[in-house]
Amino acid sequence: MPRIMDKQLEEYLEAFGAVLIAGPKWCGKTTTAQQFAKSVLKLQDPDKRAGYLATADTKPSLLLKGENPRLIDEWQEAPVLWDAVRNSVDERKEDGLYIMTGSTSVDESKIRHSGTGRISRLVMRPMSLFESNESTGKISLTKLFNDKEYDIDGVTSNLTVENLVFAACRGGWPSSLKKKTDNAKLLVSNAYISNICDSDASTVDGVKKSPDRVRAILQSYSRNLSTLAADKTIADDVTANYSDISVPTLSSYIDALEKLYVIEDLYGWCPSIRSASAMRSGRKREFCDPSVATAVLGLSPDALLQDLNTFGFVFECLCIRDLKAYSGALGGRVSYYHDRYGLEADCVLHLADGRYALIEFKLGSRQIEEGAAHLLELNNLIRQANEKNKAKMSEPAFSAVITGGEMAYKRSDGVMIIPIGTLRD
Repeated sequence: MPRIMDKQLEEYLEAFGAVLIAGPKWCGKTTTAQQFAKSVLKLQDPDKRAGYLATADTKPSLLLKGENPRLIDEWQEAPVLWDAVRNSVDERKEDGLYIMTGSTSVDESKIRHSGTGRISRLVMRPMSLFESNESTGKISLTKLFNDKEYDIDGVTSNLTVENLVFAACRGGWPSSLKKKTDNAKLLVSNAYISNICDSDASTVDGVKKSPDRVRAILQSYSRNLSTLAADKTIADDVTANYSDISVPTLSSYIDALEKLYVIEDLYGWCPSIRSASAMRSGRKREFCDPSVATAVLGLSPDALLQDLNTFGFVFECLCIRDLKAYSGALGGRVSYYHDRYGLEADCVLHLADGRYALIEFKLGSRQIEEGAAHLLELNNLIRQANEKNKAKMSEPAFSAVITGGEMAYKRSDGVMIIPIGTLRD
């Protein structure tokens, strides 16, 4: 199935000697890379792994021999290959030589050079609704930024609330889409969590971790999903059952989950429209995929349909995952806005060229008015700050409420109402 990153990877291979695709396990990094590679080195192949690692210790350049682009899958198994790739790019002075994939973030202590200018990084995430063929893709995020006259009125989504709940519980794991039954599809995210807790959290940094305590941290995050829960809240929640966990130990566990791209917290946007003391700068708790939360808490689609208030937080995580995928080629970066006066925007989507959009996530139509009011108030605050200050900041390219509803339209006040089931890149 085509991925949004395909075009971006093709462009990066034309511009850089090597490209690293990072991201959570099972999100499709290797499969995507193989579409472009002409030779493959799989360091986790059990039949060849010992030989590969021995070669990496003695003469790593031998592992780079092969037709280019050469895929080096899970490169972090032999960190010396990072410098070998960088050196090869320097010597050959060609683009598109190597594709590297990794399910953990780069450990700078194990490499001698950052690879700047030689190795470019892309982050892949689980599949968006458009990639899994569930969003109609009739509304383009790129066009929303580029075309002020873009007409979205009357565009409809095929996704019901039941469809959205199931998609969130199943997650964007490519392998789940191949399963024949709904129950089988839901088991994939449960298996992912088991792997994280039982092994990956320990192997990511070589420090043994208790699976039960890893799960407890993920459960606390899940209960606080899409909120500004403080570090102390997470700590108190975990230590209620595991009193022997110290703050440094808890931090090391969370750091491991971040290196695995499981936890992807959002940071606050702090424009100069309020005094610095008014800004809420804590982290909004998010996962790479909403199914992490539902699997950890044991929430089935039927259970969530009986608790749509909880699903509202899960829905926000799903929307953020999709927006990150759709905006990737535009240099997208996601934050949130919240101040001590209660004014907020669930998401501020920034592009590499400085443009941005203000976005609220509201599952049901009854909440749309509240979301639009927040966006209009924040827009007005930006205008007032511009009138008051000589140094002006740009106004948002657009403001939108992304919903779980059926129909898209543009309100008379300019706020766009967009079902998540209509979006694409």
